[in-house]
Amino acid sequence: MTLLKIFVPENAYHHVFEPLPRGVKLITAPEPDVELAVFGMHHVPKLRAFIDSLPRLQAVQSLNAGVDWLLPELPESVAVYNASGVHDAAVSEWVVAVLLAMRRRLPDMLELQRRGEWDVNLNDVTATGPSSVGPVDTFEGGTVLILGYGSIGRAVASRLAPFGIRVVGIARHQRPDAETMEALPKHLAEADAVVLLLPLTAETEHIVDADFLARMKPGSILVNASRGRLVDTAALLAALHQRRIRAALDVTDPEPLPLGHPLWQAPNLMITPHVAGAVMSWRLRAYRLASEQLRCYVAGTPLRNLVSRQVKNALHGNDIE
Repeated sequence: MTLLKIFVPENAYHHVFEPLPRGVKLITAPEPDVELAVFGMHHVPKLRAFIDSLPRLQAVQSLNAGVDWLLPELPESVAVYNASGVHDAAVSEWVVAVLLAMRRRLPDMLELQRRGEWDVNLNDVTATGPSSVGPVDTFEGGTVLILGYGSIGRAVASRLAPFGIRVVGIARHQRPDAETMEALPKHLAEADAVVLLLPLTAETEHIVDADFLARMKPGSILVNASRGRLVDTAALLAALHQRRIRAALDVTDPEPLPLGHPLWQAPNLMITPHVAGAVMSWRLRAYRLASEQLRCYVAGTPLRNLVSRQVKNALHGNDIE
């Protein structure tokens, strides 16, 4: 019986694959006869050397939803499967958290706390003038527009529903629960928040430009949980300084955001360092998906989350579906 070797560099997660199908062996160092490999973004420093040592590689299972770090390194003949679904809970929780925090202006109130200031004007019962923070309102009855209405987008929608928030989804193809990009201009003007979960491609790079931002409802919130290059940073800075909109970014362009970059001091902005999906349990979930995919590969049944290779250098973020 021919031994099928699967390259899984992290030995600490080999137990997730147990019991292995008959005739399958997991290895932690590349060998020439490997057909399937499991890689994550944390393998990038060694990725080129790994792939050069795998001449018979047929498929790669990514541990991440985005595969922009992976596609340019692989021959067209190698099938790539992403981890769509693995990060749904974590990323959707982050999106909901920042939406509610920004709507209730919690970052501004935290700054007041740090300065030891009690702003009586935030409460209309005690107000004697305008607040330094600005108006605070609930999201109930409001509208959130989600660009990239895939599995994460639907997870966001399900978590927003109990708050009485209307969600409009934008996807590549029209579905009962989503519209297409042609509907974007109409919805931008009415949305209280716009959430970016799009893949990064030649078509979506800088989709959020000066015109996009100008069409957004004044006082609305832009949330980017996908890729920094979806947003024209200069245009966003201008809109923030004009105080037309507010924003929450888990990703930036450039990234990591360097010391002294203007975004650090921009008003009405909350930044987190690309951690929306980086919860403690994510790798275990990702390796469980890889284990399921391995069994499909061995059985000869279709694997989930095949990434289109039609555009060789497409830079994929989250799955728009």
